[in-house]
Amino acid sequence: MQVSPLCLGAMMFGAWGEPDHDTSIKIIHKALDAGVNFIDTADVYSQGESEIIVGKALANGKRDEVILATKFHGQMGVPADAPMGTKGDPNSQGNSRRWIIREVENSLRRLGTDWIDLYQVHRPSPDTDVEETLSALTDLQRQGKIRAFGSSTFPAHEIVEAQWVAERRGLSRFVTEQPPYSMLVRGIEADLLPVAEQYGLGVLPWSPLAGGWLSGKYRKGQDVPGSTRAQRLPQRYDLSRPENQAKLEAADAFGKLADDVGIPLVQLAIAFVMQHPAVTSPIIGPRTMEHLESQLGAVDVHLTTDILDRIDEIVPPGQSFSRADAGYVPPALTDPFARRRRTA
Repeated sequence: MQVSPLCLGAMMFGAWGEPDHDTSIKIIHKALDAGVNFIDTADVYSQGESEIIVGKALANGKRDEVILATKFHGQMGVPADAPMGTKGDPNSQGNSRRWIIREVENSLRRLGTDWIDLYQVHRPSPDTDVEETLSALTDLQRQGKIRAFGSSTFPAHEIVEAQWVAERRGLSRFVTEQPPYSMLVRGIEADLLPVAEQYGLGVLPWSPLAGGWLSGKYRKGQDVPGSTRAQRLPQRYDLSRPENQAKLEAADAFGKLADDVGIPLVQLAIAFVMQHPAVTSPIIGPRTMEHLESQLGAVDVHLTTDILDRIDEIVPPGQSFSRADAGYVPPALTDPFARRRRTA
């Protein structure tokens, strides 16, 4: 499957961003008209509403022109405006065969399609063996309901394990990985990107603008913009946290660099991600038509060695400011008993 240099992310279509379906559909159509042939969404985005909007946008003959990707794993069956981490039916989430077989049908229905081009595991699930997940996905692929499958926000070692399991058990393998990557979140340069290159995985980075930090709105001396995303993920935006103060310093430095070289910061940030040799297609996530138009221009931006060196001076290769920006914190860090020997 051949995909465009940019992928249109649909997370902001629906209750989490733009609630008006007609406006969201116009943005999708504008992206398609501009040459984007790759759309990524997920079941959990606004609890299925994003998939419904994408399905509407691709009706009337547009479906065949698009490489359509969606994801499963997150908790379904809770209100779209519920706080992050809200618990629901424990079997309506995760990476088990039971849930995958059930949820793919829900996504197909919401998207109004007979097949999904790329079905992705949204996050690792420590309580489910990866063999069970790969087996279920392989069955769906053989049934023709999905064309290929991949992972999202997996640690490098879990990607390697999944490749080995697929080979040993005669299963289909993950062919893509969707990690967080930006000028402010560079941790994956140390291990994940080299692993992806070694195994020939397509890499579809999410949040090349670092969740808005590289939109140009986060500058020293300016009021911090409010957003529903900041409300849902305060650990990534609360400036009382030292790591977020450090991000503000770096974001401001990137803003000055963009001004100096005459490239809009948004396009500088996306072009940086695009130029890594391991990257296939960064995911842009516009909420408005203005956002989309400002991001599409990154395709025509080429960063010189001098500019890339100056970026490295602000945030060194492999550095990230906060574990929260990685999108996944392993249970070994969140569960204290994973680090403490139990004694009487």
